Parts: sequence; structure tokens; C-alpha cells
Amino acid sequence: MLSPSPTPASPAEGTPGATAAPGQPEAQAPGIPSGASLYTRFCATLARICMGLGVTGLVLLVIAVLTQVFGRYVLNDTPTWAETIAMLLVLYVTMLGTAVGVRDAGHIGLESLLVLLPERIRTKIELLIHVLVGTFGAVMAYNCAFLAMSVADYKLPTLGISEGWRYLPPVIAGTLIVLFSIEHIIAVLKGTEVEPAWH
Repeated sequence: MLSPSPTPASPAEGTPGATAAPGQPEAQAPGIPSGASLYTRFCATLARICMGLGVTGLVLLVIAVLTQVFGRYVLNDTPTWAETIAMLLVLYVTMLGTAVGVRDAGHIGLESLLVLLPERIRTKIELLIHVLVGTFGAVMAYNCAFLAMSVADYKLPTLGISEGWRYLPPVIAGTLIVLFSIEHIIAVLKGTEVEPAWH
């Protein structure tokens, strides 16, 4: 009596180096993150660093303002450098917070009409929004970098540093906005959402 011949194993089942069937995407090896996943981790790390720097900047800003108030009303000798440092810190904290707000969708948005649209149209509009935001970030970074270079030879009188430091925050923020907008575009195309960095 003949025994039934064993069913041949499919190439994708337990065979090392096997490829998926034609027309099907190749299964990714477990434990190996995709390029999009690595980019998301990179952007999340950048956002966390920005938040940490922003909190540090807020603390330094409070110290600078208190130093200015103490010098003016207690010592009757206002430190001129304190006001300039406070203004610079406001710029850095604001710009870093703006960039993180773009990534974490912390800015003000009107979605009452967007949610009523069909999914196909809504996806296209979301892509357009992120492209426009990224374009704005690129234009801001480019123009502020140009301004920073044009005033690099001038000095802030009270600190003795270049005037270019005033225009560096929007350059950094614009670059980050471009990176975070690309992350949002990838998420929309994949049908996922960007998880906030503080989560």
C-alpha cells in the first residue's frame, strides 16, 4: 500500500532566505525596524531634546529676569546683559516650542470641516497641509540663515557676541519643521499617526 507523499513546504514557510510569493510584499525580519520607523524614532528623539532645551531655557529665562529685577530695585544697578539674554532665551524657547508643536500637533487647528470630507479627499488635503507647512519651514530657515550671515560681523553691545545669534533660532526651528513635516507625510501615506514625543 502506497503512503501519501508529503506535501511540499511552501518557500515562505520556515525556509531561511525564502522569498514571498509573487505579487506579495516581502515579510520583514522580526526585530528589524523599517526605514520609516527609524526616521520616526529620530524625529521623536529630536523633539524630546527640543523640549528638554526649552524647559532649560525657561528656567534660565526666569533667572535672568529675576536678576534684572533684583539689580534694578535692590542694588539700584541694572545689569544690562540680563535683558539681552532674556530676549535671546525667549527666541530660542519659542522657536523650539513651535517646532515641537508642529510635530505633536499642538498648534491650533480647525478640523470641523476636514472630518466631514470623504477619506480620499481628506488624505489629499492633509498631505497638502503638511507640504505647505514644510515649505514654510524651509523658506523661514533659508531666509533667516541669510539674515544671520549678513549680520554676523555685528556685535550685540551688552554681550559681545554676534548679532547672528538672534536669527539662529528660526533657522533651527525651520529645519526641524521640515523634518517633522516629512514625518507627518510618511505617516499619512502609511495610514498612521505621529505619536507625540511627550507620550
